[in-house]
Amino acid sequence: MVLFAGPCVIESEENIMKIAEALRPYHENPEIDFYFKASFDKANRTSLESFRGPGLEEGMRILQKVKDTFGYKIVTDIHESAQVEAVSKVVDVLQIPAFLCRQTDLLVAAAKTDCIINIKKGQFLAPADMQYPVLKVLNTRGCDEASYENALKHKVYLCERGSTFGYGNLVVDMRSLVIMKNFAPVIFDATHSVQMPGAAGGKTGGDSSMVPYLAKAAAAVGVDGYFFETHFDPSIALSDGPNMVKLDELEGLVDTLQKIKEVSSL
Repeated sequence: MVLFAGPCVIESEENIMKIAEALRPYHENPEIDFYFKASFDKANRTSLESFRGPGLEEGMRILQKVKDTFGYKIVTDIHESAQVEAVSKVVDVLQIPAFLCRQTDLLVAAAKTDCIINIKKGQFLAPADMQYPVLKVLNTRGCDEASYENALKHKVYLCERGSTFGYGNLVVDMRSLVIMKNFAPVIFDATHSVQMPGAAGGKTGGDSSMVPYLAKAAAAVGVDGYFFETHFDPSIALSDGPNMVKLDELEGLVDTLQKIKEVSSL
């Protein structure tokens, strides 16, 4: 099981180290391929007043400290091609935000590194259309066919995070997990899938109570991994708190997902 977990954004060095310490059991679990997730900049916040993070230089310093202290592999978002060189020196996975999944220059720049590329499905795209972002990366890495095997070999993942359903709501069509798996290994982002974009008066709302249900459904379908934003107290998180799983609730959920995977593979 691949597991991306951590806070939405780097709020402070103290909070990052506290959350990273709590996630140590997943790194030590031989059945889990664990990556610590945190963003150095949230460039797509609803409002100009929303907290974005410490920025590139300070963010990379903090993520490098996490890596040095705990030995974790790291995943973070990139928003511009100019960020790729500096970020790729620290992290193991470059994540392409959903709104930017068609940005050719960003995908090509990321593909020129040795990092895993995790492409989040745009909320506005049909799952079958995600073969084209995969191909942009694969073509840059010398491969001309989007398939699960080729993407696995060339270190490309796709990430489902819900589809726009009217205004201020997302839904997850479980068929998309099956369709996208034709093109690449699939990570299910259970926390962003329960977002309610713009539904909290200049902020994105959400319903974290639905996270376990969607994650368990994805496990039954058969995904390759999961993405969970987590925090010791989501009520004070500076970004995406309404969607987060509490740190002390994550262990039970991950254990359940592993059991479902065992049963569904029979």
